[in-house]
Amino acid sequence: MFRKVKKRHSSSSSQSSEISTKSKSVDSSLGGLSRSSTVASLDTDSTKSSGNSASETCAEFRVKYVGAIEKLHFEMSKTLQEPLDLISYIDAAQQARKLPFVPGEEEMILGVSKYGVKVASLDQCDVLHRHPLYLIVRMLCYDDGLGAGKNLLALNTTDGKQQECSIWVYQCSSTEQAQAICKVLSASFDCALASEKS
Repeated sequence: MFRKVKKRHSSSSSQSSEISTKSKSVDSSLGGLSRSSTVASLDTDSTKSSGNSASETCAEFRVKYVGAIEKLHFEMSKTLQEPLDLISYIDAAQQARKLPFVPGEEEMILGVSKYGVKVASLDQCDVLHRHPLYLIVRMLCYDDGLGAGKNLLALNTTDGKQQECSIWVYQCSSTEQAQAICKVLSASFDCALASEKS
């Protein structure tokens, strides 16, 4: 499922990022597709304070790359604030064939650290994508609805000038793996915010 590289625990009672898990019914506007999903969402705009020490969290997960919708106007990121809005947008892109329903067969390593998300080949010789922590607007996971028990992990990112945004979609092997990625990313945000306050 995933391989932990380095993880130090701290006793933080509040987090600077929120993860919420809810069971919702998603109704896509195209084709009347209805499916039940478990949504784990990471909101990076939370204003809660963190009592976290500067611990470093790093974990690696095997995922498959579904695709990306790149170079959208930054205003689009503001309309995709709610998890269901982002899920509906991805569904519409899949139905319009801008994004595939099923990923390629090649597995990749998705590494999460206090610096962000890095996606590399299995042998880690080739870095395919880098998503710096400060450019990640939202990360969420949800059931792909195809009945195989796979979950999609969506990363909504922006560019440094906040003029464009992109949506990166990866397939996880299970709900647990997708939620674990969100939890490690949440800990990474905590770590970055704690070291910024120091």
